[in-house]
Amino acid sequence: METYDQACLTSIQRIMDIFGGKWAFLVVEQLHIGKMRFSALARALGVNTKSLTDTLRRLEENGVISRRVLPTVPVTVEYELTEKGRAFDSVLLAMKDWGRRWQ
Repeated sequence: METYDQACLTSIQRIMDIFGGKWAFLVVEQLHIGKMRFSALARALGVNTKSLTDTLRRLEENGVISRRVLPTVPVTVEYELTEKGRAFDSVLLAMKDWGRRWQ
């Protein structure tokens, strides 16, 4: 049986596997506003294409966001939070509160 500390560490490690990249928290925060296209996310965050693509792919693979390809010319791709991604809102709010208090 795991101790509390081991369970906590395991949980944190799993979360860091999903959100450990430089841009993941910011992508999730942006998508709380609503659906966004790839280009809009890139502009809003000031992130390069490769970094954003890698971040979005990891978040999608882990069920945090969904990706929808629209049949336009050129192809348009939209991203939005899944239920799992929206549930992360409480964590972001706690981080914001911590930042306000300690920064």
